[in-house]
Amino acid sequence: MKILGLSGEYRTTSKCGMLVNLALDIAKGMGAEVVFWDLDTDPLPIVGEDGCWDNENVKRFQELATSCDAFLVSSPEYHGTMSGAMKNTFDWLYGKHISGKPVGLMSTLGGAQNSNTLNHMRIMLRWLHAWPVPEQLAIGKVKEAFDDDGELVDSEHKERLEKLVKSVIDTTKKLS
Repeated sequence: MKILGLSGEYRTTSKCGMLVNLALDIAKGMGAEVVFWDLDTDPLPIVGEDGCWDNENVKRFQELATSCDAFLVSSPEYHGTMSGAMKNTFDWLYGKHISGKPVGLMSTLGGAQNSNTLNHMRIMLRWLHAWPVPEQLAIGKVKEAFDDDGELVDSEHKERLEKLVKSVIDTTKKLS
């Protein structure tokens, strides 16, 4: 089983990057092969830009997505929805890349946690015929959520993250 991690922020050291990588570490511990697409080192152009349809990163990204069995994704919440980087990442995926594949959804927020971003991602993924699992994780007050080693501080967050990853793996097995 191969799982692709996607972050709606640039850099693996961003809070979403850290959260996705924690999820991928859990998946790896459960026997999955994991890959993280880093928008910082492999940026995707804005859909519709001149020359974007022939962009080598886009081609590699779409091939990678096609080869994966499931996805673990996290977006920061900006103004009540997912980041532009997250939306643009998914704008490069079509049904042939993601249809029928499980997706675990996570989000980070500077303030109180809510589900706006998660709900918007669910709607988008339904259009792509993907399978967002029921478990999800929103982490509010994100600046306080990680310790100096990049681990989640709150034990409830850790437990929910493990359940989310397990759900993605179990659902992938059921659908394959």
